[in-house]
Amino acid sequence: MRRFANAEEGLTLVEVMIAAAIVTVGLAGISGALEVAAHGVQEGRQLSTAAFLANERLEQVRAARWEAGPPAADALGVSPTSSAAPTTFPDEGELAGAYAGYARTVRIVDCGGGGGCAGVVAADLRQVIVTVSYRPMTAAGVAPPGIVKTAALVTYVVQR
Repeated sequence: MRRFANAEEGLTLVEVMIAAAIVTVGLAGISGALEVAAHGVQEGRQLSTAAFLANERLEQVRAARWEAGPPAADALGVSPTSSAAPTTFPDEGELAGAYAGYARTVRIVDCGGGGGCAGVVAADLRQVIVTVSYRPMTAAGVAPPGIVKTAALVTYVVQR
């Protein structure tokens, strides 16, 4: 026992090189995982922002008056089939300020005519689809034009 306690042997150069190689491989793996994690966090932030913007617009749509009357009031409206017709909630190109890079569209469909809304036919019901689009981040920065991701919220509004 005393022989092992008093032994003053050190590490050989080969052992030090092997330990350094193991540590280097481990650090390289961790650095690769950090890049993937950072991309995931950024993607989550963008999707959360898109969902927030869609929900914000959806609340504005829900607040619009659509009452049978008397007197009848329809501030909700229905999205036109042509882009030239006026609409209550026009498309918003790129938003300004903190939300630059995001765009919103609102489509309101009357469920009373045509084929209804997803099989539901009711004259006092409208389907509201709010879509927010954005250019996602990539490893090289913002994705090139033409590559977009979207988040859409769909709800139904009934006439009061």
